[in-house]
Amino acid sequence: MSGQKLPGYRFPLAVIGYAVWMYHRFTLSYRDVEELLLERGICVTRESIRSWCIKFSDLFAQGLRHREPRRGSRWHLDEMCVDVGGVKHWLWRAVEEHGAVLDVLLQQHRDTEAAKVFFSRLLREYDVPEIIHTDKLWSYGAAIRELPVLHAVEHIQVISTARCNNLIEQSHRPTRRQERQQWGFRSRPRAQGFLDLHARVSNLHHSARSTLPASQRRSLQEEAFKTWQQVVQQAA
Repeated sequence: MSGQKLPGYRFPLAVIGYAVWMYHRFTLSYRDVEELLLERGICVTRESIRSWCIKFSDLFAQGLRHREPRRGSRWHLDEMCVDVGGVKHWLWRAVEEHGAVLDVLLQQHRDTEAAKVFFSRLLREYDVPEIIHTDKLWSYGAAIRELPVLHAVEHIQVISTARCNNLIEQSHRPTRRQERQQWGFRSRPRAQGFLDLHARVSNLHHSARSTLPASQRRSLQEEAFKTWQQVVQQAA
């Protein structure tokens, strides 16, 4: 691969972008990415790949976020327990009715204040939804009552064991797979940066998991590749 180089970097931006994309697109370790690049004649250490993922995660995530289409008006919210450096955290996640991730946020608490913080973060990026689906956690209802902008929104509480909120439960699975691959998360800022970009890359390739005809799916994937290249070039 050849192309523009950033000051202070030995490898072209195209190589950096490709390594970061592979790490977030598939359940790979830094060593796996190192070996795949070596097979293509690119000799780079896994420590360099790790530093690229840390350095460019926020930049690439914001670039993808700004290029995402308008999202639906039905939100599904859920939270899952995540161990970060030996400390229990809660990963709050919101998806829309088509399964695209709206946002993810790591917090140490699972109370009303944490729910309000997550709702406020969502409302800064998206329009007020028509319907909000949550589980039976009381913090959601309390937060909605304390935020006037959400008073007119229909709030539907579902039973997790009945698989009524299966859309977001499925969205948690890639995070669990990557968590096992990394042997857990070690730092909250690093985990948040990884999860932000991981969610945006998942959205970018969301059509790959659908039942579309092969020709249409390939066309959508080609568009996704072009979008990623645009985001990488924007970092120049």
